[in-house]
Parts: sequence; C-alpha cells; structure tokens
Amino acid sequence: MKRFKFLVVLTLLFSLAAVQVRADEGMWLLQYLEKMNIKTMRGQGCKLTAKQIYDINHSSLKDAIMIFGGGCTAEVVSDKGLVLTNHHCGYGSIQKLSAVGKDYLRDGYWAMNSSEELVLPDLTVTFIDKFVDATPDMLAAETKTKGMDPKAKVAFMKKVTDSLKNVAIGGDKTLTAMVQTFNQGNNYYVITSRTFKDVRFVGAPPSSIGKFGGETDNWEWPRHTGDFSVFRIYADKNNNPASYSKDNVPYNPKKYLTISMKGYKPNDFAMIIGFPGRTQRYMTSSEVEEMQNISNAAEAYCRTIKEGIWQKAMRADEHTNIQYASKFAYSSNFRKKAIAMNDAFKTLNVIARRAEAEKEFMKWVEQSPERKVKYGDCLEKINSVVKERAASYYAFEYFIETLNDIEIIQPVYQLAYGKIDDKNFKEETADFYKDYSPALDRETTRALIKIYRDKVTDPKYIPSFYKEIDSAYNGSIDKYVDNMFDKTYFTSPQKALTAMKDSAFTMKNDPVFQMFVSMIKVAQPAYAEYNKYASEMQGAKKAYMEGQIEMAAEKDKFLYPDANFTMRLTYGKVGGYEINDKKFNYYTTLDGVMAKENPNDPEFVVPAKLKELWKAKDYGKYAMKNGEMPVCFLTNNDITGGNSGSDVLNAKGELIGLAFDGNYESMSGDVIFERDLQRCICVDIRYVLFVMDKFGGAGYLLNEMKFN
Repeated sequence: MKRFKFLVVLTLLFSLAAVQVRADEGMWLLQYLEKMNIKTMRGQGCKLTAKQIYDINHSSLKDAIMIFGGGCTAEVVSDKGLVLTNHHCGYGSIQKLSAVGKDYLRDGYWAMNSSEELVLPDLTVTFIDKFVDATPDMLAAETKTKGMDPKAKVAFMKKVTDSLKNVAIGGDKTLTAMVQTFNQGNNYYVITSRTFKDVRFVGAPPSSIGKFGGETDNWEWPRHTGDFSVFRIYADKNNNPASYSKDNVPYNPKKYLTISMKGYKPNDFAMIIGFPGRTQRYMTSSEVEEMQNISNAAEAYCRTIKEGIWQKAMRADEHTNIQYASKFAYSSNFRKKAIAMNDAFKTLNVIARRAEAEKEFMKWVEQSPERKVKYGDCLEKINSVVKERAASYYAFEYFIETLNDIEIIQPVYQLAYGKIDDKNFKEETADFYKDYSPALDRETTRALIKIYRDKVTDPKYIPSFYKEIDSAYNGSIDKYVDNMFDKTYFTSPQKALTAMKDSAFTMKNDPVFQMFVSMIKVAQPAYAEYNKYASEMQGAKKAYMEGQIEMAAEKDKFLYPDANFTMRLTYGKVGGYEINDKKFNYYTTLDGVMAKENPNDPEFVVPAKLKELWKAKDYGKYAMKNGEMPVCFLTNNDITGGNSGSDVLNAKGELIGLAFDGNYESMSGDVIFERDLQRCICVDIRYVLFVMDKFGGAGYLLNEMKFN
C-alpha cells in the first residue's frame, strides 16, 4: 500500500506545472519535457516544441546527439556523418595515432579527402533510441526478492532485467539495451541505443589552439581555447552499425544539426543536450565532508606529485611526451577539479548549507507519524555508515591513487587473473606498451610507494612488501624499486614473452607479481570492509531520496534525478557573472589569445599562421559584426563531466557552440547548484569553423554542413 502511494506521488510529480521549474538549474530527462519544462523553456525564448527535441517516432534533436567514446558527448553536423566534439574528448584517439614525426597532438591534422580520414578501431559512438519506464516492474521484482539469499536475488533480478531489455529491443538486432536506475533506486528506465564502431579521425587543430592555456587555464574564465576535433561515422551499405571495413560508407543520420552564424547576446536562450556523467545533488553534509577530506584530498595530493614527475619527463623527451599526453591530461583534469571543488566547499559553505537542508527535511518528517516510520532514521543511518567506513575508505582511496596506479602492475594483473595468457599477451598488451616508459614508471613508483607509507599508518592496511623494504633494503624504497624493475620480466613485451616461453618461468618469482600479491592481500579486505556497508547505505539513501521527492511534491516542485551519464537537457541563458565586485564578460576574442601569448611557455604558444590571420584581421564570414573574432562564451547551463563536447543550441535548436568546461568558482556544482556563479564555458562555433577553414585549410568540410 505504501509503495502504491509512492508511485501515485511520482505520477503527480511528472504532471506538475512547469512554472515551478527554475530555468537555469537542472539536468532534465527529455521524455518529460512536455509535462515538465517546455512552457518555461518557451517563456525563456525557446522556439521549439517538446517533440522537436525528443520524439521516438520521428526524427528529433536527440537523434543528432551521441555518446562519444564512452565518456563525452558529440553531435553530428552533416548528412554524411560528420561529428564535432571537444579536442580534449578526441585527445586520447589523436594520441593513439601520433608518434615522433607525425605528432597530431602537437601539429594538428586535417584530412583533405575521405581517403585521408584515419581509422580508429577502438572508438565508438552511441545514439539513444528511446527511454522506457520500467519503474513498476523493477520495484515489484525487488519486493519479491525480500528474504532471498544474495545469489538467488541476483539471478532473479537478472531474469527480470533481461526480459525488460528483450521486450524493449524487439526484433531490432542493431539495438542494445540497459536498465538504468535513477533517484537512488526509486525509478528505473530501459534505455535502448545503437552503437557505431567505425569512427574515423577527420581533423583537429594543434594543441596550441585546441588546448591553449593548458592546465593553467583549465576550469578558469576568461578562456581562449579552441577545444574541438572532428570525426566521421561510417556504416554498412544499409546504414547500420558495422565494424571497420573499406566497404563502409559515411553514415546518414536521422537528424543532424543546423549551424547558426548569427552569434548571441546576453540573455539569449541557450540549451544543451548531452550526457552529464555524475552529480551528487542530494547527498548529505557528512557525505560532502567525506568527499572533501578523503577522496578529493587524496586525488589532489597524490596526483600533484605524480604529475610533477611526469611533466618533467614529458618536457625533456618528445616520445615520452606523446606517450603520456593523454594520461597526463586525464589525471590533471580531475586533480584540479578536486582542488577547485574543495575550495568551493569552503568558500561557499556547502557543508553548512547541506546541513540546513537536512534540518528542513527532518522538520518535515517530524510533522507526520507515517513519515517518521518511512524516513525518520535514514539520515542517521547515512551518517553512521560514513563514520563506520571512514578508515577503510581512507586507506582504499590512497591505495587507488598510489599503489594501484603503478603502471607495470597492469600486465601482471591481467596475467594473474587470466584475462590474458602467453598466447595473446603481445596483442592484448600492445596499447599498454606503446604508451609505457619503464624509466618513468620506475621513478613514479618510488614516489607512489612513499606517499602510501606516509599517508596510511594503520598496520592492517600496510602491504607486507613494506616489511621487506625495511628488512632487506634498510628502509630504502628507492633500492627496493630499483631491484624490482631490474629483475622483473614485464618492463617490455619482448622480455615478458621470452620469459614465458621458458619452462622454468613461474609468475610467483617475479618481483612485480610478489608486490602485486602483497597489495591485493590488503586492498581486497579494505574494500570488503568499506563495501559491507553498501546495502545499508543504499537503503538509507533510497529512503532519503524518496522523502525529498515527496517533500518537494507537497511544494509543487519536481526534483530532477542526479546525472548518471544518461541523456539530459539543460536550458538557460547566455551571460557573464560577477564575484567579489569583479565582473566577467560573457565572451572572449582572438585578441585575448594574443594578449596571453608567451613563446617561452608551452601552454601559451600561438601558432604563426594564427598570428598572421589575426594581424591581417582575415576572419572572413566568421567575425562578429564589430569585426572581432569570437573564441569562447558563457551560459548558465547546468553541466558536469560527460557534457564535454555537448552541443550548445540557440532558441531555434541551431548549433552556436560546444560546451567544454565549467568555471573554477563554482566547482561545488556537482553537489549543490550555484545559481549566481555556475557557468558553462563554450567554444564559439564561428571560431571552430574559422580554424577549420582559414587556419586548417579544410573549408571543404563546410560544404556538407547546413547553415541557417
């Protein structure tokens, strides 16, 4: 009876008047735009209907947007499958194609015809087909599992989810399906999608444009980065997904975006459709404090040291720079975000604000005996779990950021767990060794082992190899590491394969394997200790979320689900911001690039050709009316990681830019939306096209695009 009442509450929520929705906050599910958002969106200036944005029976904007490579968003901009995304989203793929003598990261690359488009066998893009509500089926199934032992429960739920997926797919073999949870397990949807496996690299500017400002400007405004890259989707002759084949043809999408050259002005409507990765907007104050003091702190501290070692080696050697470029960019992006998030937590009093929200919630709970039964102890349980798991969580986080990050462990781990063997070792580890430097890993390993020893002091979380360091090497971590790297078989594939062919070879004698076993004997119990609270935490968070939804419903409000890398829409407006009496303009220009130029700093080098175009003011049709060349601009759209590469659309649904970053001052936004500060940093589509055409000489690509 209580569950039925809750489902009724949800039904009411999905039909609430959109006037209660704040225009600039929320990562909204597209299938509910008609009921939730479209009136407010149109009041803000949107010219589209809900069906023009999301429609499962006809082509709509959602059919032009895709998951790019499993961690970003991209959009198709021609009827020949041409794709735009961020430079940093394509970075890993571009790095795989690069080598000394053909460094596409440093120098850029442009295919001048289809035969010059470069094959990327591991890159995929995924289009969403539809969302199907599976909440009643999943909640009913969960009720039936009460009292089952864990294995039986898993088997039963698998049957239920498999059935739901099969029904959603029907007879279409080009589709795949997944059952995704929302609102901490209070809602479920079956999401069907179509994945294309033949995606080729068309072009990108050099990093001096695509990554201009480097780590210094990352998460900062003003920004002057041409953060874009270009790819193309190929399909079989029936326009269906297919693995790479020379017979494949450019994909003809259901929908591709029209491009606007008209620009924008303050308060213009702007929306973004993309795949935001993860937010925690409904977490408790104790969880925020846990994030601040454990996960963010570990990430910031450990990666700062590791990246310092990497950067020195990368700047000293071109080959090493190419090998570690993508790994460094990935690591540093999250390291700086962790630092910025902790700064924002303190500056914006996020923990105290979360605590106030909890007080309001408990005051509401206390007003009803039924609520006390349903929600009275959920916050207490969450706080208790956070306290109980603190030691194991702390140790495991530092383990992940240090010992687990020792690169040479990767092939050893794969062999130890049977993921590869001596027959496929060379093939399966090719990508690893291509981008692996034993000398750099040796130096990094010394530092990581030292960090773990310094930061984790509880004896039960200390691997036994530390005793070996003390007894056999007189406490010298450097000597222990040198001995391990000198004697291991796994510093190169040739050395490893030669060893494995020897009948006397045994993994247990390899020093890296010995260290790995020592690590696992500590890491597995630490994780088990942390994870033993998972069920209790999940139940408490589900109840807390259900209560927050019910409380919001009484105020005629709807709580959008946390981001979970499913397709969402956010809408807002173009505009700058102000903090501490300092006003930030809403756009930047090429003049700002030149003002930041520093030939002695690799992050701020300006290509000679770009400087020539700037001096001549040779901007062509891409300039603003005042003659300036726009580079980046701001909106107040609600985004997070995963939105990188997302389309920024105007009121007519036309492409005006690509989202690529947030601003430092609002990095607490994953936890609490900062209405006055939170901004989405976007690269202007006119700068994208200018660089593609005037700088890159690939203007022929514009011939297949559609302009307003």
